[in-house]
Amino acid sequence: MPHQNLQVRLAARPVGLPKDSDFEIIERPIDEPGDGQVLVRNVFLSLDPAMRGWMDDRKSYLPPIALGDVMRGLTAGVVESSHHPDFAVGDAVQGALGWQQFAVAEAHELTPIPEGVPLNVALGPLGMTGLTAYFGLLDIGEPKPGETVLISAAAGAVGSVAGQIARIHGCRVVGTAGSEDKCRWLIDELGFDAVINYKTVDDLHGALAEACPKGIDVYFDNVGGEMLDAALRLLRFRGRVVLCGAISQYNATEPPPGPAHYLSLLVNRGRMQGFIVFDYQKRYAEGVEKLGGWLAEGKLRYREEIVDGLENAPRALLRLFDGNKNGKLLVRISQG
Repeated sequence: MPHQNLQVRLAARPVGLPKDSDFEIIERPIDEPGDGQVLVRNVFLSLDPAMRGWMDDRKSYLPPIALGDVMRGLTAGVVESSHHPDFAVGDAVQGALGWQQFAVAEAHELTPIPEGVPLNVALGPLGMTGLTAYFGLLDIGEPKPGETVLISAAAGAVGSVAGQIARIHGCRVVGTAGSEDKCRWLIDELGFDAVINYKTVDDLHGALAEACPKGIDVYFDNVGGEMLDAALRLLRFRGRVVLCGAISQYNATEPPPGPAHYLSLLVNRGRMQGFIVFDYQKRYAEGVEKLGGWLAEGKLRYREEIVDGLENAPRALLRLFDGNKNGKLLVRISQG
């Protein structure tokens, strides 16, 4: 085992898109675990849009990352040394262990990964990605058979899972994506009923109206901005809007304007509700069991892209915002 720990730390608060100078890549000695602690070698790092918000010095559901601290992030890895009876050397675990090769963690900070589940899958469809889609769509969206469900950023890690769950529940599923390849994947492999390439349409509202002729019962929003406003115009009576994310706004330097058609919620007695997957922590086992069953039955498919090398994580993070990736984006920190 090496003696040095490669880390990526937050060096400055980004203005707009993060740049190289906002990060510091350093090496430092690997910490030794104390009583009750575990040393984990991280194998995969999950890159998620929420990371951009954590870099800002503003109130959120988690405190901002302090300048000079290791970047926050979910990882999956292997126990290298353990001073806790619940964990043995070689165990596969996941946790919010950050952008670093090695991490010392308390036992309560770690979740065992079941035997046979690949580490990358534990961070994707069976991890926070899948759980976000599962609880957001089913608990907040409450889809019913025959309803129309619209998913924005539908080819993304969360959107693609949410759309498939809607199909499993008998809904008509419409997605938006930013390339023809992504649109074909959603139609041909995931079984979406209609997909709109938002980058090639001149009239977004018109395209959505054509794809959703009866209106929208559930809108699973990963984008915000113009897409949210267009969906609100087509909201049906008692429609539900699930606010999962607003990736179009995360790098804005000015507060974005509110949706112009928010009164659609009033007229249609609709509901728009945000959520954070951490709210469902006590029910994670339920979600993993359901998602794992669908995965085993072939009802749930996923894409992923893996970037090699922790030092490449800052540049890879930008791919979340320019759409230059397919499905879940991971960084391989070390070999499993």
